[in-house]
Amino acid sequence: MNLLGNGTLFIVAVAVGCGLASSKSAYAQSDGATNDAPNPYRTVEGWAQLPEGRKFGSTSAVDIDRDGTSVWVAERCGRNSCLDRTTGEMIDLPTILKFDASGKLVKSFGAGMLIFPHGIYVDRDDNVWVTDGQDNAPLPPRAAGGPGAGAAGRRAGEGGPIGPRPGATKGNQVFKFSPDGKLLMTLGKPGGAAAPDYFYQPNDVVVAPNGDIFVSEGHGAGNNRILKFTRDGKLLKAWGELGTGPGEFDQPHALAFDSKGRLFVGDRNNNRIQIFDQEGTFLGEMKQFSRPSGIFIDPKDNLYVADSESMSVSRNHDGWKRGIRIGSLKDGKVVAFIPDPVENAKGTSAAEGVAVDAQGNVYGAEVGPMALKKYVTR
Repeated sequence: MNLLGNGTLFIVAVAVGCGLASSKSAYAQSDGATNDAPNPYRTVEGWAQLPEGRKFGSTSAVDIDRDGTSVWVAERCGRNSCLDRTTGEMIDLPTILKFDASGKLVKSFGAGMLIFPHGIYVDRDDNVWVTDGQDNAPLPPRAAGGPGAGAAGRRAGEGGPIGPRPGATKGNQVFKFSPDGKLLMTLGKPGGAAAPDYFYQPNDVVVAPNGDIFVSEGHGAGNNRILKFTRDGKLLKAWGELGTGPGEFDQPHALAFDSKGRLFVGDRNNNRIQIFDQEGTFLGEMKQFSRPSGIFIDPKDNLYVADSESMSVSRNHDGWKRGIRIGSLKDGKVVAFIPDPVENAKGTSAAEGVAVDAQGNVYGAEVGPMALKKYVTR
C-alpha cells in the first residue's frame, strides 16, 4: 500500500490468471471530492455543423471513428426523444451522425429506428453500435426515492418496472450498423423483455477485440446488470443486480475497455467505476472520478469520465462538481478537470457522454444543454 505525494491512496493486490496483466485494484481519493484539478482545455464554439434548420437534441452518445479524427454521435431528433408521445409517431430525422475533423456532417442515418439513442460504440471494423434506451409505451412517473437517491434502502424492482411494459412494441434494443448505415444485427426483443430475456433500458454497448459484445442494462429500473454475447449475438452470461456491493449496480450507465481487456463499468448511482475481467470477476473500484455518466479510455490508458449529475440530479453525492475528470489508470490520479460552466444546475448538465480523438481533443455529449462540445488544449 502506497500513499502518493498528492494524497491519492493506491492499493494493489495482484491476481493470477485470466491471461491478463491483471490486478485486483481499488483507488480511493483520500481528500474527498476531486474538484480542484487544473483545466488545460478551452471550448471550441459551434464546432459541429448541422444542416440548416436542424438543431441538436439531447445526446449522451459520442465515439471516435477508427480514422482517429471523425466523430460519431447519436442524438434525439432536436429534443429528448425521437418519439412524439402526443401522437405516437416517430420523428423522421436521422439520429446517427458522423462529423469529420472540421465538424462537417459527412454521414447520417437511422431515421425512424431509435426512440432514445443512449450509448454508442464504434468497433475495430468501423461498425457503429447504438443502444435504444426507451420504448413507445406511456412513460411512468419517477418513483419517489428512486433514481438519484442511491441503492441503499431501495429494493430490487423499485424505481420502475423491470419490463416489458404494456403496449411497448418498439425500443429497448441494441443495433449494429455498417459505416454506411446498413443494419447488420439487432439484439433484444422490440419493446423490451424481462430477465432472463432482454432488454429493458439498455444503456451502453462495447465490443471486445475477440468480438464478444457487452451491454449494460438498467436506468433507474429493476434491472441492473451486464450481459455478454458472442460476436453473432448469442447470450453467454449476465451478472449484477441492484445493490451497492462488489458486482452489484445502480444504473450501470457506461462501459469501456482498457488496454489489458478489463471492463470498466460506470456504476452511476453508486458514484463509482467498477472493474471486471471479461467473465464478470470483480477486480476493483474507483471513486475519485466522481459520478460516472460516461467513460472513455484511450490507447495509453488515460481515463476520461463525465459527471453530469452531481449536486443537481443526484441526491447522494454532495460536494462534487459536474464536469469531465481526466487521469491515468497507471496511478489513478485525477490530473485535469473540465468543469460544468453552469454553477447551479437543477437537472442534468455538462457532458453525459465523452470521447477523445487521436490528437487528444475531448468531445462532450450533453443531454440537458442539448449540445456536442469540443475541447482543445489551450
